[in-house]
Order: sequence, then C-alpha cells, then structure tokens
Amino acid sequence: MNPALRALGRAALAAHPLSLDELNARAELLARYDHSYLVPVEIFEDFAALLTDPRRRGGPFRALSINGRRLFAYHSTYYDTPRLSTFHAHRQGRRLRYRVRERVYRDSGERQFEIKLKTGRGETVKHRQRMRGEEHALDAARRGFLTGVLQGSYGMAAPDDLRPSLVTDYQRATFVADGQRITCDARLVVTDVATGAVAAADSGLVLVETKTRGKLTEADRVLHRYGVRAAEFTKYCGGFAAVRPDLGVNRWARAVRTAFPRGATTRRAGR
Repeated sequence: MNPALRALGRAALAAHPLSLDELNARAELLARYDHSYLVPVEIFEDFAALLTDPRRRGGPFRALSINGRRLFAYHSTYYDTPRLSTFHAHRQGRRLRYRVRERVYRDSGERQFEIKLKTGRGETVKHRQRMRGEEHALDAARRGFLTGVLQGSYGMAAPDDLRPSLVTDYQRATFVADGQRITCDARLVVTDVATGAVAAADSGLVLVETKTRGKLTEADRVLHRYGVRAAEFTKYCGGFAAVRPDLGVNRWARAVRTAFPRGATTRRAGR
C-alpha cells in the first residue's frame, strides 16, 4: 500500500470519531486562513499521534467518520479559460483571485460546485452549491451563481469561456478540534484535461492543510517544531505546474519538485 495512505488510515482509525454534523457545527470554516504542508510520512505519524492523543490539553483532535468510514475518495474537476487566466492570476499573486471546481465525493456520490476566493488579507472564502441529477458545472444555474459571487465579492465579471482544465483524485482524512480543521491527503493524482499528462504525488508525503479563522494553529506550530514549513502549493496550481512545466512556475518550483519528483507522464490511449 502507498505509505502515505497507510499512515493516514492508521491515524484516522486511532482517533476518536466525529460526525459530519459535528464537524459542520464546530469547524465548517467556509471563511478561513489556510496553510499547506508537504509532510514526510515519518513526521506525519508523530504529528497525528500528538494531536489525537486523548491526554491533549483541551481534548484530542477527532477524525471525521461517516457510516464507519474515515478515509474518503475525492474527485475534482477544475475549470479555467483557454488561456488559463485563473492559474496565471495565482501564479502572479494577484490580490483578488479565485478557483472554480466541481467536487465529487466518490463514497456518497454527492457533488458540489465550488468557488474559492482569496481576499486581499489572504483569507480563503468558499461559496458552494449542491448539484443534483443531470446538472452540470457549466450550466446556466452554475454560471449565474458564479456571476453573482464574483460580481458581489470582487465587482468582477465572470468569464464566459470556462472549460475543464485539471482533474484531481486523492484520499482524505479530516481531523477537527477547537474550531480548527486539518485535512490530510494521500495518493494525489492530477490529470491535464487538454494534454492527458498525468502526475502522481510522492507516496512518502502526506499533504496537510490547516484551516482556521486565525492565522496560526497548534497544528502549524507543531509542524514548525519538526522543521516543516508551509509550502507554496495548492492542488490546482501545483498540479498544473507538474503537468505543464512550460507555464512559468518559478515560485512553486521547489514545492512541485518535492510533491511530484517523477514529473508527468502521458496516459496511453484507452487507459
């Protein structure tokens, strides 16, 4: 088994369970500050054990559990313009930027259309709509929702030429305590829709994201003590940088080399 996935599963099973309703009540955090880390498996195991220790002051971090399951499969399709304006807005560090995606929770089949905004203060704000039946991420209802969010938040018109750009697949466990949420991902695979290029993340890394209304959490500080610092990395931008290194991604180069050391391959027809 993938070492990162094995470590993630063990950590989630060792923690006390938390229901989805409890998670939403305690740490839904649609508006929050995010920090991303590329954590070696050996450090992740110690990190998770510290946070989920029943003796932790204030109580242990608990693992999201739905119908007895604690590891969840995610499939996301990101949308961008033909010139990748969303990607380049992030690459250039523009003050007002956003990402658009459809997320599928494979274990339940639930689908969400999501818009993630970055404010001038560095805060992430997520807007989402649940999708049903034959609804599509580029249908009139979703375009209207996107228009309303971008106009209301940024005074910005929505692009009319969005198309699928990158697909991500991974496994996730989620830990919650004290208004903090930590998502931990393994077995990340990204696929360039236009070229078919595929990149798989290092099997010895867990992708950890801390989410809170404040700037730094206990989890951030624990990782800092291990010498792990926040990385210039998101699945969309880091993934695209891996499958299309020609795009000019110097600011992410180190994180991308760490996350995707083998680079990208082209998927053969019929696979």
